[in-house]
Amino acid sequence: MNPEWRERYEAALEIAREAGRRALEYFEQAVDIEWKKDRSPVTQADREAETILRERLLGRFPDDAFLGEEQGEHLGSSGFRWILDPIDGTKSFVRGIPLWATMVGLEFRGELIAGVAHLPALGGLTYHALRGAGAWRDDRRIRVSRVDQLAEAYVFYSSLSWFVAAGKQNEFLELVKQSARQRGYGDFYGFVLVAQGSGEIMVEHGVSPWDIAPLIPIVEEAGGRMTNWNDQHDIFSRDVLATNGLLHGTAMGLLRG
Repeated sequence: MNPEWRERYEAALEIAREAGRRALEYFEQAVDIEWKKDRSPVTQADREAETILRERLLGRFPDDAFLGEEQGEHLGSSGFRWILDPIDGTKSFVRGIPLWATMVGLEFRGELIAGVAHLPALGGLTYHALRGAGAWRDDRRIRVSRVDQLAEAYVFYSSLSWFVAAGKQNEFLELVKQSARQRGYGDFYGFVLVAQGSGEIMVEHGVSPWDIAPLIPIVEEAGGRMTNWNDQHDIFSRDVLATNGLLHGTAMGLLRG
């Protein structure tokens, strides 16, 4: 295993937990909410958690680049880039719903090599993966399911409104009709459920790089696939599909219409 990859991966685990603890201090407290231009919320918890992530990681790896939801981009020269989401699921956070995560992704020369999704409000549960080392939920290795029939599949998504906005509501409803069950586990949570074999498909629209980059290594190291709806690996795409791999083509065909 590349020692530079391993060193950064272990740092990501440690620092994501530290940032998550800071965010947790604000959870279920009265916090001021600001609304960004895209009508997504941001709080002091988001800002402080991202500051911890950046300062701690930059202190250890000063030549690395950064891309974060709240503080934008910082260029580097090492070939590594950190992609950060201090609170993935801020809308859940501000409503007292514990399904939010502090997420850290690591890219090396354009390849996503590690990801961490830390869940402070669920007992500090942590999903994580490093290329070549598998995907894990805390100390337990996770793998995608072997379900290969859409009629037996569980489909996860965030909100029907995203598919309406994308003009894909009919395609999404066809996927719903042909699958066994559907659950609105939005944000990061649907992706890690696919990674651990609790469902087969997570489909989303309206995502940003920091929403999905940390999750790609987790899904793929668990044996799944994660692309946009055109079967491309592009973290700047607004749509994303994660599956157990066996149903990827089937789901993509229905989404394309």
